[in-house]
Amino acid sequence: MRTVLIILLLAALAVGGWLAWALYVPVTPSGQKFVLLHAGYSTRRIARELQDAGVIRNAGAFLIWRRLHHGHSLKAGEYLFEKPANAVAIDDRLVRGDIYVRTVVVPEGFTIFDVAQAVENAGLGSKEEFLKVAITDTDLIRDLSPDAATLEGFLFPNTYEFTRTQSMEDIAGTMVRQFREVAKEIGLTSNIPAVVTLASIVEKETAVPEERMIVASVYDNRVRRNMLLQADPSVVYGELLQGAYTGALHHDDMRFDSPYNTYRHAGLPPGPIANPGRSALEAALHPANTDYIYFVADGSGRHKFARSLEEHNRNVAAYRKAINGQH
Repeated sequence: MRTVLIILLLAALAVGGWLAWALYVPVTPSGQKFVLLHAGYSTRRIARELQDAGVIRNAGAFLIWRRLHHGHSLKAGEYLFEKPANAVAIDDRLVRGDIYVRTVVVPEGFTIFDVAQAVENAGLGSKEEFLKVAITDTDLIRDLSPDAATLEGFLFPNTYEFTRTQSMEDIAGTMVRQFREVAKEIGLTSNIPAVVTLASIVEKETAVPEERMIVASVYDNRVRRNMLLQADPSVVYGELLQGAYTGALHHDDMRFDSPYNTYRHAGLPPGPIANPGRSALEAALHPANTDYIYFVADGSGRHKFARSLEEHNRNVAAYRKAINGQH
């Protein structure tokens, strides 16, 4: 009997020592290890994923720990492991939900194509997956723009943090919700499609905040006078949609066959050509009170505005002279 007790004691000590080694001795990951734990994963599946990634020593020991300390559930999400840690500390992280987030920066003026690339660059999925949602999931904005063909204009520029457990619908929906919040703050409650479309052109035409209301007034005046907008960014967008943009506009591009070609079609284009920020939306909502109908770059990053074609031609000549003087 004594021999049996000794054997049992030694076995218990061995098991205890093994558990202590498996649970409390830190494991150093071989480089950065990302582990994606989806909602619905069982504790056994989670333990296996952690062991396969090399961040815990033994899945069985982790399961024993969980059975003895099952007060709090483990949170789904993507986790980054890059520092030495023991299994108990790993369990604490998963209980806290210390998940890894990926940053997506959407600057003012990004198109849906640019946003899709930013999502892919952040490692959240392919740009094709995001574009599919941006082009087809227009129910997200049906109340804002009933005839919208895409989500263009409503993916609000901002810095976002997402996880890999979020779907493309979640990502697009978050950006649209941000648009809704800003629209409410600035009082954008009516004529939304036209305001957003004008704002998108303003966003593409000038990066100078104090010019935006003036640029908006130019296009607003042209619409009121039934003049062609002749907005180069809208031509570029039309070519982007058809995969025809070569990176620069030429004289022949002004004859490009597209409803977005504002050199051929009067009025605003059929929808936004980019995703405008707050300043551009405010400018389009409240254009300056001017009688300008032309503007041209002045060579310094700003623009010269004109009330007549003669004045505009003088501004164009001055711009060309300034450009030639730089060479």
